[in-house]
Amino acid sequence: MSLMLEEAQSAPECLRAQWQANADTLAEFGQILREADLHGALTVARGSSDHAAAYFGYLGMKHLGLPVASVPPSLTTVANAPWRVQGQLAVAISQSGASPDLVATQKALAAGGARSLALVNTPDSPLGHASEREIALHAGVEKSVAATKSYLATLAACAHLVGAWGGDEALLSALEALPSRLESAARQDWQPAIDALVDVDRLLVIGRGVGLAIAQEAALKFKETCAIQAEPFSAAEVRHGPMALIGPGYPVLVFAPPGPDQPGLLELVKWLESIDAKVLLAADDSVAERHLPLIDAGHDDLQPLSVIQSFYVMAAKLAVARGGDPDQPRHLQKVTRTL
Repeated sequence: MSLMLEEAQSAPECLRAQWQANADTLAEFGQILREADLHGALTVARGSSDHAAAYFGYLGMKHLGLPVASVPPSLTTVANAPWRVQGQLAVAISQSGASPDLVATQKALAAGGARSLALVNTPDSPLGHASEREIALHAGVEKSVAATKSYLATLAACAHLVGAWGGDEALLSALEALPSRLESAARQDWQPAIDALVDVDRLLVIGRGVGLAIAQEAALKFKETCAIQAEPFSAAEVRHGPMALIGPGYPVLVFAPPGPDQPGLLELVKWLESIDAKVLLAADDSVAERHLPLIDAGHDDLQPLSVIQSFYVMAAKLAVARGGDPDQPRHLQKVTRTL
């Protein structure tokens, strides 16, 4: 068994530990944020962590009604932007907390007046020290280069932060119950995806709304562990320019979990099938035409965690089926120190 597969399957237990460790801390911090009456948030991240930041941004705008923007670190490290960000929360996300550009950006935003929070998996990291407050992800040591359990832990921490900030008891209750649902998600049989993708060299990955962040993450994992040129798109955007790529036999993976975005995703699937694309549809058991089973996460905004949990297990197996080693992606290292 690869480290990637082993670590992906361990994610539900990591989320249990995270909830138990962070529930009181985030409840208190949520109260502080409400009293601070902030008017927006900024995210600082790269790679998989930036995909998690996109998830946080969508949830924050949806539940809190606040604008959330991703800050390119080069605006600090190259352009030396004059930040004026009073009344904002700067949320820096990293597994290692060691990348110099993230640390520099977080320091610059704090100097520009922002409150600052680091979501990190490594205690006492430079990024944590550069932030006003640090929240640990509690994913444990992750040895595989391809992040899995730490990404799921980051999504959970982001949902926890938004739920605590907004006092959303329904979201928090569903999050507490999520690990057992993810255990079921990790057991789902996605062999049809392995069979369909074992020889491909390109594909599109489609999500929408709160699920777009995991389409981005899945596309990254296809690239780094399977050497497949995968590109993510929103279902609302794919018919603009990207549709020109799609012809008969072109592989398209569509994530359509239960929730308000599902009808539009299923409509897109019908169109893709009408032009003879090779469609792989991941959906719950309410959708008779699905190819890949999904487990209901218990809350619309937590569905991405269930989807990516099932996907990671499949991706680790697909990498092996293609003759690769998901633990040793070409040219990649566990910690990327971008300047």
